[in-house]
Amino acid sequence: MIKIIWKKIIAYVFLLLITAGVITNYVTSAQSTPVSPNTSIATVEFEIRGTEPFWNIDLSKRAIILSTPDAKKQTFAYVQPLSPVGRTPDTMRVYKLRGDNTLIIKKANGCSDGMSEIEYTYSATFISGNKVLEGCANKK
Repeated sequence: MIKIIWKKIIAYVFLLLITAGVITNYVTSAQSTPVSPNTSIATVEFEIRGTEPFWNIDLSKRAIILSTPDAKKQTFAYVQPLSPVGRTPDTMRVYKLRGDNTLIIKKANGCSDGMSEIEYTYSATFISGNKVLEGCANKK
């Protein structure tokens, strides 16, 4: 009987610790300060472009700004990117943005937008809910 009680206590404590970790991670990622959409072009770290449909993202330490022809600009607070374990941050960056939005930038052996002759150093994927946009990026 005592063994069963101890097993339940340990299980509850374990569940509580996992829940606390998830909540802490959520609160930390959600505590981004809103940023003015008037981000200076001089502070842009990446310029990201996509076609079919056309879209672009200007990524700086001040804000991450998504523009599409059919919608007004969406501004996300800058968040520290996640990097792959055991690799340098330059190989891949994952930005977990507010809501159900994620931006992934990966080092590529040449990325083409299909519309110009520009060779980009990075590929980019923006995921918003069930919508996935693919494009290319260059560091500024």
